[in-house]
Amino acid sequence: MIRIGIVDDHQIVIDGLTALLNHQPNIQIVCTANDGKAMLAHLAHYPIDVLLTDVMMPEMTGLALAEIVSQSFPSIKIIALSMNGEGVVIDQLINKASINGYLLKQTNATELVAAIHKIAAGGQYFPDIILDALASHQTTQNEITLAHLTQRELEVIGLMEKDLSNKQIADALCIAVRTVETHRKNIFRKTGTNNLLSLVKWAYEHKILH
Repeated sequence: MIRIGIVDDHQIVIDGLTALLNHQPNIQIVCTANDGKAMLAHLAHYPIDVLLTDVMMPEMTGLALAEIVSQSFPSIKIIALSMNGEGVVIDQLINKASINGYLLKQTNATELVAAIHKIAAGGQYFPDIILDALASHQTTQNEITLAHLTQRELEVIGLMEKDLSNKQIADALCIAVRTVETHRKNIFRKTGTNNLLSLVKWAYEHKILH
């Protein structure tokens, strides 16, 4: 029997998942909660095998909860559920919390059950759409790394996007105007751009600006 815990700040989501999984053989819903703190309290008393957690929750996010669970209850497998398929979110969950699976909330019942069984057996489950998003994010991060942008240059890009003058940027960062000019030249060279419009486009594509 695979023991399941579900945490989501929307009760209707919990009710839907419970109704769906209660009819599945070898799966038992052991505990549910509407926030991370309540789930942690449950886990101290109700052993589970797989935790289904929403990613975006108030007070304690799914990432924060998953980090604690992966450290305090290492035997529990974690599946993140989200409306968000962005690679940066998935990457954070995998690297910081060691999640075992990531599913979009529009996933069908068959795939959810298959993911639970595979993960409970010690496997991992990331659908193609999630793997594609993760690969795209990692490619973007590699390109940023190859550009060798410094933290100061990233700050300058953010201020350039606001169309501030060199003097305004210098004042904001408490540096000399000549230093700002040098940063601008280096930024254009490193990113392969030659004007503000192309730089801003590059920065948005690489998730430096949001």
